[in-house]
Amino acid sequence: MSSSCVHIAKHRRSLAKTLNTVIFSIIFPDNDASRVLQAKYVRCRQCRTRLCSLMCACCECSTFACIQHMRTHLKERGHSFAFSVQTGFVYCKRCNDFVYDRRMERARREAENAARRSLSLSTRCLWHPDSALVETLRYEPTMMTRFTRNTSRGLRGLVNLGNTCFMNSIIQAMVHTPHLKDYFMTDQHRCLTPSHPNSQCLMCELSNTFQEFYKGDITPYKPHRFLNLVWTHARHLAGYEQQDAHEFFIAALDVLHRHSGSSSLPTTPQECNCIIDWIFTGKLQSDLTCLNCGGVSTTVDPYWDISLDVGQEALLSPSADGPHISLEDCLQRYIRPEQLGSAAKIKCARCNTYEESTKQLTLKTLPMVACFHLKRFEHNSKHRKKMDTKVYFPQFIDMTPFTAAYRERSIGHEQKSNSVVADALTKNRNKYELFAVVNHDGTMESGHYTCFIRHQHNQWFQCDDQIISRAPVETVLASEGYLLFYHKSHLDYY
Repeated sequence: MSSSCVHIAKHRRSLAKTLNTVIFSIIFPDNDASRVLQAKYVRCRQCRTRLCSLMCACCECSTFACIQHMRTHLKERGHSFAFSVQTGFVYCKRCNDFVYDRRMERARREAENAARRSLSLSTRCLWHPDSALVETLRYEPTMMTRFTRNTSRGLRGLVNLGNTCFMNSIIQAMVHTPHLKDYFMTDQHRCLTPSHPNSQCLMCELSNTFQEFYKGDITPYKPHRFLNLVWTHARHLAGYEQQDAHEFFIAALDVLHRHSGSSSLPTTPQECNCIIDWIFTGKLQSDLTCLNCGGVSTTVDPYWDISLDVGQEALLSPSADGPHISLEDCLQRYIRPEQLGSAAKIKCARCNTYEESTKQLTLKTLPMVACFHLKRFEHNSKHRKKMDTKVYFPQFIDMTPFTAAYRERSIGHEQKSNSVVADALTKNRNKYELFAVVNHDGTMESGHYTCFIRHQHNQWFQCDDQIISRAPVETVLASEGYLLFYHKSHLDYY
């Protein structure tokens, strides 16, 4: 981006007027109607693409085009400027670049921050170094760090403190959760007990862990305080025997949630606005349908993860393909209607009698980060065993077919949309991308946890306690999988 533009000054008033017109409806839409409007009209006039990373809007007419065809449009029509639909930055035809203007940037940034605040995200601000720091950086460039493709910042091994590989794997997954990283690295956490000399706040310790990972030190880090705090606040996990990584993850989330100012998992979206709730909490809808009258009783509960069966019954599912299944198969089985039978009759409010019913789960609200727990450990009175079922999990997954809205449309409870654009927008919102995989090698009696994490530039690494090694994505996708972490590919802000 050019630091200044001599051509923008005489057009600033008209550009500002155009920006104010489109910024909340097209560039930073703040409601569903505006987002549908954006998806409906924002497409390249020439090549018809919709999801181009540099889609632009002409400032002097109603033309939308990708950057290549926008350059052609500006030249042919004699127009001078365009806005980036993704960011609101101004493109100048004569400079052949996106250009900076202080007044335009102020309006753009205010609109962007308004959209971010509506989503409980931290706001962005410009850094204005004073003259002394500018001079220091000019003559001491070693004070600046240049991040390259090979930069290892953020990669750090963890010392095994004695059968703590389960914790090390979860910490690696948390530290590489994109939205959690943004929160802690911008110093958003405010401790509830800041004056306490020996703070027992796990959020503070996780913040410190992020600092340790990203300060540039590559020696293995000892997360002893993190472990001690989880033991303190989740006493059922205390002890140096091997623990379950899934159980530790849920316990750690619960403590982090409480230390963010929340006493329990919220029952309604309005109850909690903490970072843990915003990132990890989804809503699960349970529909009980009376087989006598067809009446439906619906309850909605929060969830932090989805536990999926991978045992023998999952292999017998119609969607299973031989001795292996896919993550999508597991999810389809998870939302499949279940006949409760005569032993579990419910009192139907409409019939006013106890009747047999079916139960179906669907995802009412999708979280920012989805965690799938493959139930590989079976416990019963007769035996304990590990399920080695091969589960194929994708790098990208569309969660739309497993949502309550999708089911309601499919059975006619909700008017079907005639807009291909609206459906495409919904699917785009519900796409997720894999960023961490926790694996368990061995048996229930003797096993070891490791974690694959996605680092910058989509490079994957395996974290085996203090050892960090590069791994191709094919190796990640071929691994057994115990905990699968996905984040949304697209957010409702830019």
